[in-house]
Amino acid sequence: MTLSLNIKAMLVSVAILIVWLGVWEIATPRATAVGEMTEYEMLMGGGAPKAGIPAPSEIIAKAVEELSNPFYDAGPNDKGIGIQIGYSLFRVLAGYFLAALIALPVGFLIGMSPLMHKALDPYIQVLRPISPLAWMPLALFLIRDSQASAIFVIFICSIWPMLINTAFGVAGVRKDWVNVARTHELGPLRTAFQVILPAAAPTIVTGMRISIGIAWLVIVAAEMLVGGTGIGYYVWNEWNNLDLTSVIFSILTIGVVGMLLDAAFGQLQRAVRYQE
Repeated sequence: MTLSLNIKAMLVSVAILIVWLGVWEIATPRATAVGEMTEYEMLMGGGAPKAGIPAPSEIIAKAVEELSNPFYDAGPNDKGIGIQIGYSLFRVLAGYFLAALIALPVGFLIGMSPLMHKALDPYIQVLRPISPLAWMPLALFLIRDSQASAIFVIFICSIWPMLINTAFGVAGVRKDWVNVARTHELGPLRTAFQVILPAAAPTIVTGMRISIGIAWLVIVAAEMLVGGTGIGYYVWNEWNNLDLTSVIFSILTIGVVGMLLDAAFGQLQRAVRYQE
């Protein structure tokens, strides 16, 4: 029986992972315990074990430990990985949906009106290239709340891909479809929802998918700056504790959550294309 392409790809991916982890495990030097040091090493190194990149087995053990009780709360600086991810996801989704509330209607306006496109385009071109983190000091000064400031930064980074893709998708709808709607005396709102939106939906969802990926990237950096809670703060706090095992575990966790967010929007994208 011939294996499908998906199964073959999965088997190759698993094989690459096993080989990579095996090489990493073998190549990682075992940390030297204090009792195993020579007198010279203790004199030169102060008796402290040398830090190094942890082996995959140590990271897996850390993952099992963290995921066995992900929602524990032992104080401000000691919360489970599930709680930290929850804070980050809340900030990401709050800023993201606020951006969608503005980006989608403004994108429709720009796409449907050449006048508004020419009027608003200079502002978009000036504001779009600004790094979202450059807004953080101003947000902290004006809002005076770290969580709200992080949400504002997510709002800023999420709005542009959605707005631009929406405007592009709306402007690209075939003119004869719009003319048919006018022939049937459909109003602007009915034309937008019944004709333009279904045709532009794949491009709009693509912009939304790009935005959620950027938002997840930015929240990690934002939380490193504002501190307190979140997966970004978790990474920075573990680095301050010189716990590289936890740092690598949290980095992998960030990647997995980002992959799941992208996969969710990928499913939405496929559903929208299927409806075409």
